[in-house]
Amino acid sequence: MKLFIGYASTEGQTRKIARHLMDRLVDLGHSVELAALAEAGPVDLTRFDAAVLGASVHIGHYQSVLSDFAEAHADALAAMPTLLLSVSLAAAGHDAEDWRGLETILSDFTQATGWTPGQVVQVAGAYEPSKYDVFRRFVMRRIIAAKDPEADLDWDKEYTDWDDLNAQMDTWIASHAA
Repeated sequence: MKLFIGYASTEGQTRKIARHLMDRLVDLGHSVELAALAEAGPVDLTRFDAAVLGASVHIGHYQSVLSDFAEAHADALAAMPTLLLSVSLAAAGHDAEDWRGLETILSDFTQATGWTPGQVVQVAGAYEPSKYDVFRRFVMRRIIAAKDPEADLDWDKEYTDWDDLNAQMDTWIASHAA
């Protein structure tokens, strides 16, 4: 199977996730083209059998480059199996309000772009104070302190559940492989 993996990443966790999945899919015998959407330029999605798009959630939205790409390629994406990786710290928790918020963000995204992903996987991201500016670091410290009281607020912490992500990708790819 020939797959396109496009991603938008702010601090780098979504890029790390996309590269991990690319390696996993190649190891399984698939052909993969990986692209940072901000640098991808024109992409002919008809060359691919399926597409995986990933982006992180910041202040209630995905990066605009993902929205622009999805809107520009909505018809091509609708004609193939697709998976959206929605990366956020909200996905690390069990707070019902956070999960409703993620559903609202996805709904707003699909309305704005005209594309509804075939499947969505909510992936827990990372807390990386070493990469934040002063304002973001202040805001993120408050969020993490409330969500994960055991966390050391001065150190980076990855919340991504790699085993769960692998299992979800394996199930998705198996359901679409010819």
